[in-house]
Amino acid sequence: MDNTSSFDSCIYDNNIRKVIPYYDEIYSQIIDLIRTYCGYREISLLDTGCGSGMMGLKADEFLNISEMLLCDPSENMLKSAEKKLTGTNCKFIKTGSENLNFENRFNVVTAIQSHHYFDINTRKIAVMNCYNALKPGGLFICFENTAPFSETGIRIMKKRVENYGINAGRTREEAVSHSARYNKEYFPITIKEHLDLLDKTGFRTAELFWHSYMQSGFYAIK
Repeated sequence: MDNTSSFDSCIYDNNIRKVIPYYDEIYSQIIDLIRTYCGYREISLLDTGCGSGMMGLKADEFLNISEMLLCDPSENMLKSAEKKLTGTNCKFIKTGSENLNFENRFNVVTAIQSHHYFDINTRKIAVMNCYNALKPGGLFICFENTAPFSETGIRIMKKRVENYGINAGRTREEAVSHSARYNKEYFPITIKEHLDLLDKTGFRTAELFWHSYMQSGFYAIK
């Protein structure tokens, strides 16, 4: 495995849809949100934890991009993204959001299914770095695996995710193994904790705009 997800970069796109319900709809919702907030004006976009480049691909197709930068700590993921975005003006940097060092540069910053791999202190640093990278009035969009509020909720959610994976073509052993990563290889926090973190970081607006199974989508405005 060459990244912090459960899949190698070469098989990521073929397998992620078996573990994340509505995976493609997530990107449709992100594009719709950006269009709603930014209209059709030119925007500069930073996607951190870019994985295989799906956000970059959708942004290039549906948004009016003046500058696009994709970041990921995995060299192999970046290679996959570069291949997917051949022929575009997208640029790539090998780094994670916990090590970003931009100031007031981008209209939109996205972090999709990446910050839940951090412990709480590293997560705070990563979110602050995303905040700093935005221009005033800039839009931060974050999708994460989130934690239910109770042990009963966690048990039910994990079982639903396992059932989804099996119905999508995974073996029972694969589905159970994937759900066993919870709080061991990734560290979800609750929706309330997410919103509190965005508020404490300094964003003037922080909202939940999507939730399904374990995935939650948040946006915040600098």
